[in-house]
Amino acid sequence: MCNLTNDVPQAFDWDAAAQKSVNRWDRHELNHSVVEFVAPQEYMVRPPQPLVYLFLFDVSYAAVSTGLLATSARTILDSLNRIPNADRRTRLGFIAVDSSLHYFTIPKDTDENAEPSMLVVSDLEDPFLPIPQDLLVPLTESRTSIENFLTKLPDMFQNNQNNGSCMGSALKAAHKLISPLGGKIVVLTASLPNMGVGKLDMREDKKLLGTSKESGLLQTQSSFYKSFAVECSKNQVSIDMFLFSSQYQDVASLSNLPRYTGGQTWFYPGWNAGRAEDAIKFASEFSDYLSSEIGLEAVLRVRATTGLRMSTFYGNFFNRSSDLCAFPAFPRDQCYVVEVAIDETIQKNFVCLQAGVLYTTCNGERRIRVMTLAIPTTTNLADVYASADQCAITTYFSHKAVERALSSGLDAARDALQSKLIELLQTFKKELAGGSMGGGGLQFPANLRGLPVLFLGLIKNVGLRKSAQIPSDLRSAALCLLSTLPLPLLMQYIYPRLYSLHDMPDNAGVADQETGQILLPPPLNLSSERLVSYGLYLIDDGQTQFLWIGRDAVPQLLMDVFGLSDRTQLRVGKGSVPELDNDFNERVRAVIQKSRDHLSKGVGSVTVPHLYIVREDGEPSLKLWAQTLLVEDRADQGMSFGQWMGVLREKVG
Repeated sequence: MCNLTNDVPQAFDWDAAAQKSVNRWDRHELNHSVVEFVAPQEYMVRPPQPLVYLFLFDVSYAAVSTGLLATSARTILDSLNRIPNADRRTRLGFIAVDSSLHYFTIPKDTDENAEPSMLVVSDLEDPFLPIPQDLLVPLTESRTSIENFLTKLPDMFQNNQNNGSCMGSALKAAHKLISPLGGKIVVLTASLPNMGVGKLDMREDKKLLGTSKESGLLQTQSSFYKSFAVECSKNQVSIDMFLFSSQYQDVASLSNLPRYTGGQTWFYPGWNAGRAEDAIKFASEFSDYLSSEIGLEAVLRVRATTGLRMSTFYGNFFNRSSDLCAFPAFPRDQCYVVEVAIDETIQKNFVCLQAGVLYTTCNGERRIRVMTLAIPTTTNLADVYASADQCAITTYFSHKAVERALSSGLDAARDALQSKLIELLQTFKKELAGGSMGGGGLQFPANLRGLPVLFLGLIKNVGLRKSAQIPSDLRSAALCLLSTLPLPLLMQYIYPRLYSLHDMPDNAGVADQETGQILLPPPLNLSSERLVSYGLYLIDDGQTQFLWIGRDAVPQLLMDVFGLSDRTQLRVGKGSVPELDNDFNERVRAVIQKSRDHLSKGVGSVTVPHLYIVREDGEPSLKLWAQTLLVEDRADQGMSFGQWMGVLREKVG
């Protein structure tokens, strides 16, 4: 990689375990592009940190009345066995938040008569820790007391009428409590922080949506959220936000906390535990989230052959110095993009890129993961085009578009995407197609033919599209997804999957005999021209699923799938397909389930998409929402795929 000859360590050709000499070319790191080493002592500034979860519960009226507090407490209680704790060092702590901070001391199980107790702090400007110990307790030693506390927590606040939320002050207090160790602050809130440090105003204004002033709503309104996040990063504290408000919650400001600390923003708009679908979705995702084996106190460095320089890094972390990215926690399901600048003329046939991550596992082991990639160089532009990866290119420009939207506004982000695509097409035409447009069409090698439709999907995504109808919280949450989703899920979010179910092949929805995996029907282009009025379709962008029932669907189809023969009896909106005893119903459910199976796409995501039942002649707003996923159609202020190709042809020509 560095083109220097280094002396190898003395025991390089010796296997200490087997006590015999070995052939060095059999060594793992010389044969595999991804290798992990157990880190020696000199890679530790301190002993490996334990896994620490500090929960900040919103206990204001909004959180109690929607059932958020009860569902969160219940889910943590049910998931205690799933939280990684193999080294028995995992610690938990709990703070409740309304207009005051409520700390809870949790005694050890050996203190027979001790009960969990609550200490209230009302000083919001400079919150202090009421007592030094018993606020962050080892799960193993206080298991019974933690269970006892979580069972009682919802009752403590069941009649709370308080509408205050001093979440900013609570975060400062949580940081003070957790910073000596590092760990995760898990915020569960249904309110806008409306008092104390980091107080936010209700700034949503429908008149600004769709105008040039809209981008102001997508930027943070208080510098506290970025500067505090950077402070957390220094102390190995990561923040995850679970946001549940039915009103404006300022996702734009709050999402800064995860953005700079290696965390994640989860958004559940209008959530209410009274709807079984809402309760089940959150409980399932939150429980899987708690069980995830994440990395802790990590740093990432990317190196390359001389002449290449890492110029920009995208993703949820803090860029500590020119090439060092700090991750207080390393989640399992996010994407990171590194832009590489070519500073000198490359003479060699190959260049090497190597990413190294130094991290602590959940179980207290310090490790180094090394990923090495060697790629051939060429002086021929045709080779560059022919070997380019359209999904990687789209991911890169998705991250750049989010950055552009937050700094210069949505118009600038959309324009930049269009001009970049035109530049790629123009260069290809001029340099490789001899300047002619044989037949007047656009030309791209086969491996890049999806780029125009992927860029159109990106421009029409809820995070970026031109519209005066999208609340800024929904937009901000979408921008978080566009800049964190792992590649397979990002592609599906930009260009969703459409499956025709009423006429799916006989093997669809049935397990493959060799692999045991359920087979999906062939995906269709996202155009309403593909929909017939008597059909049944699944549209799935990885975050939300729509089951679309055509206006002329025959009674037998409805009977088989829903157990109803009258279409007007069908309950639209969030729901599920009932389990009926017939082959077709079973296959439809299998396809819906398989389409949600992120693991089969090679992704460790915990998201369980909601399923919405949509009737073509039913609730108009629901139908419109489902149709926005058909990105090849003309919609709102967005052009159809045909119009888009026309614009590209004209500009390239």
